[in-house]
Amino acid sequence: MTAKAVGIDLGTTHTAIARVGFEGEGTRPRPLAVPQLVARGSVEARPLLPSFVYFAHESEGALALPWDADRTFSVGEHARSRGAESPSRVVSSAKSWLSHTGIDRRAPVLPQSAPEDVEQISPVEVAWKYLDHLSEAWEAELDPNGAPLAEHEVILAVPASFDAAARDLTIEAAYAAGMENVTLLEEPQAALYAWIDASGDDWRQHLSPGDVVLVVDIGGGTTDFSAIAVLERDGALELHRIAVGDHILLGGDNMDLTLAHVLNQTLARDGKKLDRWQMNALTHACRGAKERLLSDADVASVPVVVPSRGSDLMGGSIRTELRRNDVERLLVDGFFPAVDAAAAPAARARGGLTQIGLPYASDPAITKHLAEFLTRQAEAASSLEGFRSAGSGALLAPTAVLFNGGVVKATALRARLLDTLNGWLTSAGASPARILPGEDPDLAVARGAAYYASVRQGEGLRIRGGTARAYYVGIESPMPAVPGIDPPITALCVAPFGMEEGTEAALPPHELGVVVGEPVQFRFFGSSVRRGDEAGASIDDPGEHLEELSPIEVTLPAEGRAEGDVVPVRLRSQVTAVGTLLLEAEPFEPLETGERWKIELGVRATE
Repeated sequence: MTAKAVGIDLGTTHTAIARVGFEGEGTRPRPLAVPQLVARGSVEARPLLPSFVYFAHESEGALALPWDADRTFSVGEHARSRGAESPSRVVSSAKSWLSHTGIDRRAPVLPQSAPEDVEQISPVEVAWKYLDHLSEAWEAELDPNGAPLAEHEVILAVPASFDAAARDLTIEAAYAAGMENVTLLEEPQAALYAWIDASGDDWRQHLSPGDVVLVVDIGGGTTDFSAIAVLERDGALELHRIAVGDHILLGGDNMDLTLAHVLNQTLARDGKKLDRWQMNALTHACRGAKERLLSDADVASVPVVVPSRGSDLMGGSIRTELRRNDVERLLVDGFFPAVDAAAAPAARARGGLTQIGLPYASDPAITKHLAEFLTRQAEAASSLEGFRSAGSGALLAPTAVLFNGGVVKATALRARLLDTLNGWLTSAGASPARILPGEDPDLAVARGAAYYASVRQGEGLRIRGGTARAYYVGIESPMPAVPGIDPPITALCVAPFGMEEGTEAALPPHELGVVVGEPVQFRFFGSSVRRGDEAGASIDDPGEHLEELSPIEVTLPAEGRAEGDVVPVRLRSQVTAVGTLLLEAEPFEPLETGERWKIELGVRATE
């Protein structure tokens, strides 16, 4: 029997929802149109909920919805369209902020440059607003029985490259929105599940043992790469996720900004100078124009209008246009240049002072990022079953490509990326990769997330993968005080690469102690390329091999001990069912209180 579940794609640019197993709807996941404010006083149900929040000025009155007549903010299409007129009141790219390790993701920082009457909110609260809109719409109109989402299983898709903190914050936002039974699923896996579901039994005609599927997910704010190998075991096919790339803040948002700068130069030549506010408005307008041009082959150009900010601009709105030929040329050559397999993203020197903002990729060439991923992962995956390489192991060589994300709906962009990839493969003596015929890239992740509920119950093919990184905790070594020298740090592996959700690792005994009753800092590290480390393995110099993650600053309760006591402990680690890492310290000689300390990676500590 098909499991009853709801799948949600909480995207950078769009959010989508699908359900499966509900009475009278068959066994296939069904995307749902989401009721939303599309213009003042007008509510419509649309397949996608744009991931934008707009905070109205008090003069606008309420932005009413059928279930909330007094609402003063909007989520969805109306919020996105208002971005072209009031950009300082609109929040966008919240998912990118949620993954930003350089800020306090619970701090009120959005929208940036907000006017005085707008109270800023945190990236977690923005994610909650998107999910809460889905919850309210579900109960009011989407569920035929009017039951809340709390009564259903919810599969929430997140980028494969999300760190443990971003995953846990996403779960927190879902809980706040009333979703009680939540499981996280990596977006590339969801996209492949959607493809398997759409293909039915025919998927075996496209994939066979030894194949490696490269999932290329280019959305509004991020680019993610994953590799999934097809293996045969005991006569049955299995799928194993063998590689995950870094979380690259590069996508449709960068393309919108590129188009806006080009149009701004054209306007400047005509004597029309835009201020910063108008540039934000122009960028929002370019987003809509770009999406229309790339999705409708019959449209040759789209007008772009920027509101006027003063009499020096002739007292009226500024008008220009985007042409299809210009869009394709700028985006293909600028973001998908033809490069060789040895190319790497260029790094640039950063200014000593910078505004607080997203850590965007410094090189816009997505093909360079792909080359770096395939080269870097070839060595890391060489010991794994299902590995296929080209050029004496220098390149992880996919046999098939599955595209996902709104950007790759554009035929010209998809073709350039595939041509470049196949040029690398044939030069290295490997066969060209083929495209897997896909679903609608905007809805595939939500559909695949819903389909995954049945997979969890043993129906259908499951993608094995576990954690996308190996995780380590820093252990400080004792040493005499030396001016300017910090005590050395050893990194202890607490979760090997690929550790499955819902599993626990008892670490080998170490002479470790936790400090209780006073503020301390836990340092964590991660690696997407170290595959051979087992739980308990140690690295003497983590700076050379690992990426340091967000630390935890916390005071562990003393529970009857003296402040500052060092308590000898044994460590256990667990990857929870929702995909977060839990580190547990248990005293060798606990007090009668049964003390035990738990630290959830990068987010919170609980007693």
